[in-house]
Amino acid sequence: MYADNGAMQLVRAPKQFDVIYTDNLFGDILSDCAAMLTGSLGMLPSASLGAPDPETGLPKAMYEPVHGSAPDIAGQGIANPLAQFQSFAMLLRYSFDQGAEADLLEAAVDAALKTTRTGDIMAPGCTQTGTEGMTKAVIDEMDRLAR
Repeated sequence: MYADNGAMQLVRAPKQFDVIYTDNLFGDILSDCAAMLTGSLGMLPSASLGAPDPETGLPKAMYEPVHGSAPDIAGQGIANPLAQFQSFAMLLRYSFDQGAEADLLEAAVDAALKTTRTGDIMAPGCTQTGTEGMTKAVIDEMDRLAR
């Protein structure tokens, strides 16, 4: 699929995609487009996966939130940490072959979102918090789910 059609399809029917595989330039463009579908760059993890290692079969990779380090809000305690958690879940799944641990982290993020939100994704009925509060909510959910 060409990148322009990919962007259109992403906006038209985003649920048709599970994974989008592209080079870095088009991946950057499409991931920013997808970020606005979620309402925030803070919700999108990303992975740049290389060829599998011949010995381990696992890819060399780099994982990061789409938003990078968010320098415009650094030090304010308002950054949404969920894309970082989701990027780490992908690292667990694809580089360390720890699918159960990735599932636990993803479930904790989903559970935390039911009650707690950062300002960029605030929703009625939820408690607004900052970076530390959202992190604590995810960790608390991991503890609860792991029991």
